[in-house]
Amino acid sequence: MAESEAPQFGLDDDALWAHSTIYGPAAFAGKTVLISGGAGGIGRATAWLFGRCGAKLILAGRSETKLGSAVETMRAKGLDVTSHTVDIREPDSVAELYRRTSDEGGFDILINSAGGQFPQAAIDFSVKGWNTVVNTNLNGTWYMMQGAARAWRDQNRPGSITTIVVVTRQGLHGVAHTIAARSGVVGLTQALAVEWAPLRIRLNCIAPGVIETPGWRVYDPKALEAYPKSNPMMRNGSTWDVAEACGYLAGPGAEYVTGEVLNVAGGAQLWGETWTTGKPDYFKV
Repeated sequence: MAESEAPQFGLDDDALWAHSTIYGPAAFAGKTVLISGGAGGIGRATAWLFGRCGAKLILAGRSETKLGSAVETMRAKGLDVTSHTVDIREPDSVAELYRRTSDEGGFDILINSAGGQFPQAAIDFSVKGWNTVVNTNLNGTWYMMQGAARAWRDQNRPGSITTIVVVTRQGLHGVAHTIAARSGVVGLTQALAVEWAPLRIRLNCIAPGVIETPGWRVYDPKALEAYPKSNPMMRNGSTWDVAEACGYLAGPGAEYVTGEVLNVAGGAQLWGETWTTGKPDYFKV
């Protein structure tokens, strides 16, 4: 199948630019938002939302090419956006990111959207595969959290951290490595919400359900066919659904909210199941 004939998943930049939002064009004016994983998927949608609502954007990620493309596209629409490369798995790389952002005036909001996983039966995980997912999704998220908190403490300014934890709801199968890592992030967020409250730092998580992103191209098409039936609403969500939730948790409407996990999953945390590797015959009834 030619690339042009391959299934296209998720919202493109034109759709993200034009999508309706509950927030006004100046809702985040005067705020600077740092988004890890900001060049793609949920992170890119979140960047569009904050940028359209007046925020200054700092996109961070591993690929300079992808970041550059995102910055160029957003600037063409008049958004105030810059970018920095970072490997969140490497503490020195994260420290360098925060040195640069501090020199540029700092930031007010951190959205942790960087992460990744691959569907595979847990019994077949290699040591390298397990460590890669856990190091990215748990350790990398921690490095970003701690670096942000230290920056805000040293600048005597409040801050808000929202982390996309993706898969900690019930009924997700075939990605046990990321469930372990992201569940750790939820526990970490709740612990830090208490420890860092005196620093005026709020921390919350968003647990998305089946959110259609360009990354779905690598998933088993047969598994994807069942995704809309994984929740009571019987449909997939969009990256914009998650972006709107990020706007709420990071904004003034949630100033008294910390340590929470907001499910954006069509009710999948209550009923349903998602098999990233396809449902085994054993469980079919």
